[in-house]
Amino acid sequence: MNTLQIIVRNIDETAQEILIAELGEIGFDAFEQAEHSLVACIPEANFDIDAFKNCIGEFEYSSNIVQPKNWNEEWEKNFEPVFIGDFCTIRADFHDLKVTTPYEIVITPKMSFGTGHHSTTQLVMMLMKKDKFEGKKVLDFGTGTGVLAIFAEMLGATDILGIDNDDWCVENGNENLERNNCKHTKIEKIVTNSLPVGPYDTILANINRHILLDFMEQMHEQTMSGGKIIMSGLLEDDFEIIQNAATGAGLKFIEKQSLNGWIAISYSK
Repeated sequence: MNTLQIIVRNIDETAQEILIAELGEIGFDAFEQAEHSLVACIPEANFDIDAFKNCIGEFEYSSNIVQPKNWNEEWEKNFEPVFIGDFCTIRADFHDLKVTTPYEIVITPKMSFGTGHHSTTQLVMMLMKKDKFEGKKVLDFGTGTGVLAIFAEMLGATDILGIDNDDWCVENGNENLERNNCKHTKIEKIVTNSLPVGPYDTILANINRHILLDFMEQMHEQTMSGGKIIMSGLLEDDFEIIQNAATGAGLKFIEKQSLNGWIAISYSK
């Protein structure tokens, strides 16, 4: 499938973060930020010009079509290792570096979200590191590359399910499971409006505000008593609406962490 690449120019960092969140709501699934520009990508077949125009406003932009092969080559050319605190290194298999962190995740850099570069992935992993996963059953809702599911297994979880509605993510995620020698994790395509039946000790949901709100009640239902939900894909301005929905569904606020204008929030049932 061809990818539509949008290049937005003369846009500052704060506006970039807001636009990323808005474009994510309409199907854009990969972003590359620079000092005064933003590159956003979406499968060509999923592009809605009217929805895009509502998001882009007066910003100057150009577009081009990227063939799948060229897209992957571009990822490899620009993909840099990511260091999450002092505890995890995320790299591609072609990186030649000495890893000194306790955890190392190897991700094939394709079109799936979750290479570790985005602040939301880093925030969720920081919250995960503070929790106990030994022997737990985990749902990774919107798994992308599978990086959070992989990290859950590395932290000791023994029954992990990653779900996504995109064929490419499922294919890429399973490749990454094999690459990281995962034995207790599987990734499946889910296209219904129902979460897989739990209950789960932990639900990881790094998606976006709209989906989190739509599935808040279900996430509560599928979390066992005393279990936790970690949510991200959220901007600072999203906190109040998520907080109201989560507490309204019966969840108890634990903690919020922030990075570069993005937030991750943990709740317990």
